[in-house]
Amino acid sequence: MDAKDYALNLAKKAKKAEKELIKITTDIKNKTLLRTAELLIKRKEELQEANKKDLEEAERKGYSQAFLDRLALNEKRINGMVQVLKDVANLPDPVGEVISMWTRPNGLKIGQMRVPLGTILIIYEARPNVTIEAAALCMKSSNSVILRGGSETLNSNKVLVDILKQAARETGFPEKAIQFVAKTDREIVNELLQLDEYINVVIPRGGESLIKAVVEKARMPVIKHYKGVCNLYVDSEADFEKALNIAYNAKVERPSVCNAIENLVVHKDIAPEFLPEIAYYYGKAGVEMRCDERAYEILKDDPKAINTEIVPATEEDFYEEFLDLIIAVKVVDSLDEAIDFIHKYGSGHSDSIVTENYTKGMRFINEVDSAAVYINASTRFTDGNEFGLGAEMGISTDKIHARGPMGLKELTIPKFIIFGNGQIRNGVGIPKDEETVEIDENPCDLK
Repeated sequence: MDAKDYALNLAKKAKKAEKELIKITTDIKNKTLLRTAELLIKRKEELQEANKKDLEEAERKGYSQAFLDRLALNEKRINGMVQVLKDVANLPDPVGEVISMWTRPNGLKIGQMRVPLGTILIIYEARPNVTIEAAALCMKSSNSVILRGGSETLNSNKVLVDILKQAARETGFPEKAIQFVAKTDREIVNELLQLDEYINVVIPRGGESLIKAVVEKARMPVIKHYKGVCNLYVDSEADFEKALNIAYNAKVERPSVCNAIENLVVHKDIAPEFLPEIAYYYGKAGVEMRCDERAYEILKDDPKAINTEIVPATEEDFYEEFLDLIIAVKVVDSLDEAIDFIHKYGSGHSDSIVTENYTKGMRFINEVDSAAVYINASTRFTDGNEFGLGAEMGISTDKIHARGPMGLKELTIPKFIIFGNGQIRNGVGIPKDEETVEIDENPCDLK
């Protein structure tokens, strides 16, 4: 079967399952998710053996340590997937929820009800746990899903999808609603992206090059974020200990993810004291600091930064998503300059301010135009599970119905529902025998 036929076969199966999904009860959906959680534990050794093959192959090909970290399925991450399944099962089912209702003067009751998007294609790279998160959210929101993980995770994903399908068979959930691209042929993805007749939306999760390629080729809507250039601004009225802990956590705790900060912006009044202190802790963690001229002057000869790699920053550094133990540092004169900096160099993902000044904090919240904006907290919380969404399909920086972490509700859209009692527009009903029927001369004019 060539790439075109293979893609069409997957898409047709997924589309066909939509009619079955809309009839599936919340109870069956939850039972399927919980059974998947049980099978993950039961088949853990098989999964880890498959993941070991993926890791060995990726290491042989010379992938970075950050990449290998995203690929690994250790005990903690398997337990995390189990918890995600349980969390999603415990969330309210959004499908069928009436989100508004009003009555018109003519007595019509008009409302909006949540319905599934339909069939979702998700394309993702090194993190196999996305397979479970994406499938769980689609299953609970009654969407069909086509999963396309990276070639480097093929062995792990095959086992995960087999677990999902086994759980579906055992609980009465439509197995065809879970489709998986089990081949590494990239042409299959190109063919899938042309099938807007069957696929309603595509969500790419990965590097900027992947997302741009999907946007260029897709005939259906794409929900995306290109970069996670997140910023932390330490204000002149910041609590020093809070600022140190947040700056450390947001960069060091897991630098290879999109919600880690890439730029540290510091007010000039606190910079001489704060920068050497954070440089000391960054140095212990192996963080390289790429500094603007003022930050470099503060740090280059400071004894606290002696074990930290301090280098001058280039203009390009402030745009860069490092996804590594590297951070760009900027000293600013004011909150206004900090906000302007974030608007110029940030990617609209997640940005945070550390300040004890309420007015400044609220200005930051109101004026920074990003999907998630924080006061006195690490940007590392921008995550579906951390936000109480159970999991996430991705983090959207688009200005559409879904912005930020995409949970269950973001995988549904409203449709209008109207309850009447025989109402007709403009009183034009079936004419009496003696009446003349007047033909509307402008039948396409909705007014």
